[in-house]
Amino acid sequence: MKDKVINALERIREGLKREGGDIELVDIKGSTVYVKLMGACSTCPMSTLTMKNWVEKTLKQEVPEVDQVLAV
Repeated sequence: MKDKVINALERIREGLKREGGDIELVDIKGSTVYVKLMGACSTCPMSTLTMKNWVEKTLKQEVPEVDQVLAV
């Protein structure tokens, strides 16, 4: 599962970098993925929407074992 998550995050990262941000995998515990938004994304007022509507949605689609994605 970890390799699938890393591959999906690489694709997400490409989009975030276009906006001046980045994402880091912090941990995977069970079916929960913990990530950290960095750069412009870490202070963006839309980061909560980015997490739910893009990061979590993409990870769940590409890695069905993922139940939730949380920012730390």
